[in-house]
Amino acid sequence: MKHLILAVFILLLPLACIAQRAPLPTDSTAMRQVSIGEVEVLPAAAKVKGMLLLNKDVQYELEGAVDNMYNFKYERAEKQFKSLRRRYPEHPLPYFLMGLSQWWKIVPTNIQTLQYDELFFAYMDTTIQKAEAMYEHENNKIEAAFFLAAANGFTARLHSERSNWRKATVASKRSLDYLEEAKAGNGLSPEFLFGEALFNYYAVWIPENYPMLRPVLLFFPDGDKRLGLKQLAYVSKSGFYTGTESKLFLMKILANEEKDMQAALDVSEDLALKYPDNGYFERFYARLLFVNGHFTKAERVSLDILSKLEQNMPGYESVSGRYASYILAYINQHKYRDFEKAKAYYKKAIAFAEQTNEQDSGYFVNSYLNLARIAKLQKDVASAKSYYAVVLKYSDKKSANYKEAKKYLKGNKRG
Repeated sequence: MKHLILAVFILLLPLACIAQRAPLPTDSTAMRQVSIGEVEVLPAAAKVKGMLLLNKDVQYELEGAVDNMYNFKYERAEKQFKSLRRRYPEHPLPYFLMGLSQWWKIVPTNIQTLQYDELFFAYMDTTIQKAEAMYEHENNKIEAAFFLAAANGFTARLHSERSNWRKATVASKRSLDYLEEAKAGNGLSPEFLFGEALFNYYAVWIPENYPMLRPVLLFFPDGDKRLGLKQLAYVSKSGFYTGTESKLFLMKILANEEKDMQAALDVSEDLALKYPDNGYFERFYARLLFVNGHFTKAERVSLDILSKLEQNMPGYESVSGRYASYILAYINQHKYRDFEKAKAYYKKAIAFAEQTNEQDSGYFVNSYLNLARIAKLQKDVASAKSYYAVVLKYSDKKSANYKEAKKYLKGNKRG
């Protein structure tokens, strides 16, 4: 039920969560034929004047800070964001960036850590307060609406992850309301187009994949999934504050919804190379290299992840360790036929999964499954039975894993 509610929230959160479910037909051309006319982002210089969000001098000043944030150099980034706050104490931008920095401390843990929640909500609340004050002035409404949509969207996302459904619903509704107003800025800058791009895609994708939600979504504006992808691609290349977020969503949509793994890998590689110390981007890159069969690169990236985790680098968590360890185990098992190394890495993957209480993850179950297969190959019946028993416990009864484990245990009752 939680995933269904989150899916609805996606329509309401311009900068928030992403549903990951059934595949749709691939249309890679959507990424290659972006025209200015289709995405409607022709500049209107007169309206841009006075907007801090679109101030080129500020963007030039903050370019290193934004890059530092996405590269998990939080302290350096926040020092510059605070400098901006000292000069513009009444503008929502510095508070929003500080909140975004807290968000990116939460993301690598699969949103599990609670350590940064209080600061995150405080900065987003302040962003909303400053933007509401700005909204009272007619000339500032569009810029204010952008921050109100964004801050409420992020707030709703974290509340939904924490199962605070009432607060998430209220923030989501506010986000959508201000998103509609912020659309007036689409002709000013790609920054304003980001929310509409997500809405266009998911307004179509959700009813296609969650038919039971169609009656609820009748009250929403129509979307255009193909246009949404084109808009995301455009913003990912042109947006300053929203460019990286757009690229992240584009990567995840291509991989998880569109099942266009090569296109997703291309986007992933851009992110991983630009931000080499972002553990979230690096593990996503490793996974996409792996599923696309680029084992040599996947091995190199996975070893780098484990090395950074051992150095306690920011953003390198047990989740990343689980990805990297499983990939290395699989490569050692199937490419090098080094079963001892493979077993050691599978056991690492299991330990990392247990650290985050994610025994229901595919990596956890498949690690035990492959340990069982290696034990069976090595004629270690006792170990194979032990591993298959775990597979049986954590697998769906209709799955091939469950059937394989049950068959082996049934045939080796006395072994």
